[in-house]
Order: sequence, then structure tokens, then C-alpha cells
Amino acid sequence: MRKLVITEKANAARRIATILSEGAPASKTVNGVRVLSFTHSGDEYDVVSLRGHIIELDYPSEYNDWSASSPVDLVYAPQVKTVKVKSILNAIRQLMKEADEIVIATDFDREGELIGMETVRSAEADMSKVKRARFSALTKAEVEGAFEALTLPDARLADAAEARQIIDLSWGAVLTRLISLSSGQVGKNFMSVGRVQSPTLKLLVDRHEEIERFVPVPYWKVIGRFGMLAFEGNHASNPFWKKEEADAVYARCECAGKGTVTKYEVSEKEEFRPPPFDTTQMQVEANKIGIPPATAMKLAEDLYTGGYISYPRTENTEYPKSLNLRSVLEKLKESDLRKEAEEVLAQKTIFPSRGKRRTTDHPPIYPTSGATSEKLKGDKWKLYELIARRFLATVAPTAKAEVSEVEVDVAGEVFKATGHKTVEEGWKRYWKKYMPSRDVHIPKLEVGSPIDIRSMTMAAEETKPPYRYNQGSLVQEMDRLSLGTKSTRHDIISKLYSRNYVQGNHMIPTASGIALTRSLEKHGGGIAEPAMTARLEEDMLKISSGERTLEGVVSESQKMLHDAAEQISEQSDAIGKEIREALHAQQHIGICPKCGSNMSIKKSKNGNFIGCDGYPECTCAYPMPRGAMVQTVDTKCEVCGLPQLRIIRKGNPPQVQCIDPKCPSNTARTDLGLCPTCKEGRIRILYSKAGKRFAGCSNWPNCNQTYPLRPKGTVTPTGEACEVCGAPVIAMGSHRECINMSCDSRKRKAPE
Repeated sequence: MRKLVITEKANAARRIATILSEGAPASKTVNGVRVLSFTHSGDEYDVVSLRGHIIELDYPSEYNDWSASSPVDLVYAPQVKTVKVKSILNAIRQLMKEADEIVIATDFDREGELIGMETVRSAEADMSKVKRARFSALTKAEVEGAFEALTLPDARLADAAEARQIIDLSWGAVLTRLISLSSGQVGKNFMSVGRVQSPTLKLLVDRHEEIERFVPVPYWKVIGRFGMLAFEGNHASNPFWKKEEADAVYARCECAGKGTVTKYEVSEKEEFRPPPFDTTQMQVEANKIGIPPATAMKLAEDLYTGGYISYPRTENTEYPKSLNLRSVLEKLKESDLRKEAEEVLAQKTIFPSRGKRRTTDHPPIYPTSGATSEKLKGDKWKLYELIARRFLATVAPTAKAEVSEVEVDVAGEVFKATGHKTVEEGWKRYWKKYMPSRDVHIPKLEVGSPIDIRSMTMAAEETKPPYRYNQGSLVQEMDRLSLGTKSTRHDIISKLYSRNYVQGNHMIPTASGIALTRSLEKHGGGIAEPAMTARLEEDMLKISSGERTLEGVVSESQKMLHDAAEQISEQSDAIGKEIREALHAQQHIGICPKCGSNMSIKKSKNGNFIGCDGYPECTCAYPMPRGAMVQTVDTKCEVCGLPQLRIIRKGNPPQVQCIDPKCPSNTARTDLGLCPTCKEGRIRILYSKAGKRFAGCSNWPNCNQTYPLRPKGTVTPTGEACEVCGAPVIAMGSHRECINMSCDSRKRKAPE
């Protein structure tokens, strides 16, 4: 029998061909397309790879002119499929003529099912010959097992993906055209709007405005430190919302030299293992170690097709009973985690942890073969190690800890402390690299015994605003609200950045992102609300289970979209005005001091800068702050009268400063003192293109004296020079130090 195998990507084709041919596939060319050929179990195989979707869904060419028809007309306009890569489809057609069986071996999910089905249908295959290979890992056992137990393609699964394609195209096209035309933002500067994108942006805008409106409330805490180890105890009434109450407690306690232990209880606590990785949690944990969701998914895809991990797009958090956990651990013995794998294998029985989600398509993400940091470099190794260690943590023993509860009486006031001591590391031994230690040691105490008071303090604090989303926490929230899918959420986040709706690691929305969101809220008929998108997501899921049909869900979606589009169209003038004003505010800096024209942010091949709109008659310009996120403000510099900007840099509080770097208001803040090397220049705070902070001489390039600076915290000039080396002395909060890190004044004196 001759079999034609169709894979989604070239590296998957190579992997499958290598496994089934025992490492010896031959290569040939059909119509300019590479085909891998071999014999397996007496059958002749040809393996050809696609490039993802080679069939593209779009509107007919007559709808390309945005001004030719109303965007509302697109709601019910026909959509057509066109072949993007004709050479591959022609090669498949030719190979099918000799094939007795056609095997779809694309990724086993909705998208993969659609890619395979639309390809064979476009190639006009005899569907009675079409089979499906389903596997969750590109390992020898999985691939061979899948080809020995071929099934029929799942048309309903493909329909669910096609419904998403149709709905996303129509919603994106209709809404984007409506908003872009209303605001006059067409061509390269169009305003992107989407079914999932817009509710996701609303999450960020809502959180941003909640933070901006937040008014901190002061409170006070009375804290004691007790015993030889000076463990910390909080007053039982912490926090105090009235200062006079905290003052009264502090006054009673500050002079007491001793307290009395009134409670000391120790209990053993079992600390349970984390659940296995699904896609969302993998992205969340990867983001914590510096790998954004989009990058994590790309790396995970590479690891999967390389045979190192199981399929990375899954919502399952329970290992199937068919998965041989000991076999996985045996494979990890061939990795840098050999010692850890051997320790876990030494258990008599292995019972894995499990999460709340259980699906039958793919198992949770787990390592499928051993790897080393020599073979996998950089972030690819970091992600593999994260996945491998998570697997180890899910099959290791539970951890145990001793928790101690202490109460100390000080002048009639009760102070409470809680200690934590790990007594059995269990799973934490393999996961502690990614989690801070919780251990707080409190010595054994006797109830009724006196205890020394090492110190007593009263701390003034303020309530904090809610945290901003980062990419990991946003993916988690999107998952909770059913915004998008495990396969698309990272792409949605990337689009928010590429359209300049958000900036920075903490995803601060820009003026245009805020204006777009608020306009859609007022005039968009609910399209910015997560509930509408979540409802469509649920309907599309029901297609794969047979509860709904493709036609029914698309029809319902068109009605929802038509109602929203009509409302937006009727209020296009108001929407356009709101967005144009926001875009102007985002780019407008202020008035040019030379000619009176507007100044705005300009783009050049060397980066952005602030320039006069009266160019070329007026050439007034100022550089943009390097390595920072910049926001416009309505204030002017009190020293020179020029406009100001709000500068946000990682690890430092936001700062409003003059646009002129030579303004005394800026130089006074960044001038740290005389350069000790050339005695002519001034040591200033500078920033690299990447935003890294350092100090350097203003006499550069004649003097190349530089000093590294701590990445976090406010650097304040003191106006003093170090008595040892002559370099400037700076203040970091209440701490003062010489800027020269190699200066003897910074070295600790050796004990006599």
C-alpha cells in the first residue's frame, strides 16, 4: 500500500519520517516541493509538509477598497478561500494519484484538524481514502502507535475552527474599518479592532484607570522584634487606621524591656504539589522567568517538534492513566536533571498531582525526552528545564512543614508571630528554583517565660493600588474570562503592542488605547465586554461536540455583529472626534519655543525625537529620553517653560521632567559631581538604548570615565566627593555611598 502523509510543518515531517523509517528517509522533489519517502511495515510512504494554513480565507477583491462600500455591508458579504502556496497543493494532488491512503498528521487540535481537512478538500481528495493520525508527542512510541491506529478525521472539530476563522475575519474587518474610517486613521495607521482584542484591551484600560484614580489611605503598624533571633511579631490590631491609637500602643510598649510568651503552638502542615502544566499556566510561569507568552509558545512549539516535550496546546491538568510516569522519569535521566529524576524514581509508588481541568485530547505538558543545557541553548533550555522541573514536582512526594504560632504579651498588648520550617522538602526540592523560601525560624519557647524585646517600631504605610497586569497574569485572566483560546491569547497580546495600544512590561495603555476602549464602551453595542466574546467562544466549542452547527453559530454571530456595526456607524462622528483628540494628545508635546508651532513626536531612521511641526522652516528639536516609556502631560517646566514628559523606567518611580536635557531642572537632578579623572567634565546619570542606567563623564569622548549604577531605586546627588577616591558620593534612599564600586570606602573592614 502507498500512503501519503500530510504534516503541518517541515520539522514535524522530518521527525515523523525519521521515526517511521528508523532514521533513513529519502528525499525527493515533486513540483519543487520536498517530499520524504521511505518504507515502513511493508508500506510505501511519502511525507509532505504544509506551512500552516496554505488556504487563506478573505473577502473577494471588490471589497478591498474601504471607501467603495459601507463596512456594515461586510457583515453578510461572502468570504472566499484562496490557495496561498499553490506549489504544495499541486504536489499533494500529484502524489494523491498514486496513494491508496491519505493520512492527515497535522497537530491534533481544532486548528490542525481544519488545516488538514481544508487541504485535502481543496486537493479534491477521495475522502474515503482519508485517515487521521492523532498523537500528543513526537516520540517513537506515540508516532508509531498513532499510525498503527489511524482514525477518521473529525469534521466537527474542523468546523469549530472554521467558524472561528469566519467570525474573526468578519468582526475584525467590519469593526476595524468602521473605527479607522471614523477617526481618519487609514493606510498603515489603521485602528485595529477585534472580537477578542478589544475586550482584552478593556481589561488593561480598566485596571489602569483604577490605579490612576486610586487614593492611598495611610495606616500604621506597631512591630516588635523578640529574642536572640529577633523574630518579628505584629501587634494583634495591625493595621491601625487611626494614628493616635497606634501612638498609644507604641508609647506603652517602647520602653518595655521584656515581654511574656503567652502562646507557643507547633503543628505539622502538609504542603501539596502544584498541578501539571496546561498551556496557560506554562505561559504564566515562563513569564516569571523572563520569557513572554508569545516567545514561550514559539519555543514550546520548537521543543515539541524536536521531540523534547508533549504537545504544548492543552487545557488538561490531569495525566492520563495511560501515561507511563516512570518511563518519562527514565528519559529524564539522560538530561541535566539526572540526579533529580533518580531521586523521584526511587519512590515505591508514584501518584501524580492533578488540577481541576480534565480533557481527553492531549495530556498536560511534560518532557518526552532528556535534554542538556549544552544541546538546548538560552531561553529554549530555560523553558525545557521549567517544564521538566514542573513534571518532577507533580510526581514527587508532598512537602511537610512545621508551623509555629506565637503570642507575646508586652505591657498588656498582644503581638503575634508565625514561623515556618520545612521539615521534608518533597516536591519543593525540584521546584524551589522558581519560588521564594517561606521559612521563618522561631526558636522553641516556653509559655509563661520572659522574652527580650530587641526593638519596637511604629511604621507608617499606605494602602497600595491594585497591581498592573503583566503578560503572564493577563493570559491567566483571559483564560478565566474565556477570551480567546490557549492557541491565540499570546498573539492577541502581541497585537496590542504592535498597534501601540499598550507599552512597557506592565502593559500601560496609551492614549489611543484608552480612547478606543472608551469609545467602544459608549458606542460599540457591547463589543468591548468580555461576556459577548465568551458567549461566542462557548458556542464554537459546542460545534465540536455536535450541540451546535457551523452555520448556526456563524448566523448568530452575524446578527450580533450587524447590531453593533449599525450602532457604531450611527455614532461615527462622536467616535472619530474622541479618537482623533486622543491621538493628537498622544503625539502632541507642546508649543515650539522658537516659532510657536506645535511640537510632536517624530519618527526617523535613528529613532523617535521631539520636533517642530513647522519643519523645515523651523528645525527646533529635542531627543527622546532613552530606554524609557514616555507619556505626554499638560504641564510646563517651571525653570524654562518648555513642555514636560512623564518618564517611566523599570525599577524607578515615574518622573515628570523637561523635554530639554540641558535644562537646569534636568542637569541638577542628573549631575552627580566633578569627574575625578579629567577634572573638567561632570559625572551625570545616563541611559543606554536598552534603558540600562549608568554614570558617565560629560567630557566624553575626551574622557571615558563611567560607573555602573544599581538598576533600581532613586539616585540622589549629595554634592560631596569621596574622601578616598574623589568620585561623587550619592544617596540611595537613606543610604549614602561612593559611586565607585571598586573604592576602598565600599569594602568592609576586616575584623581585628
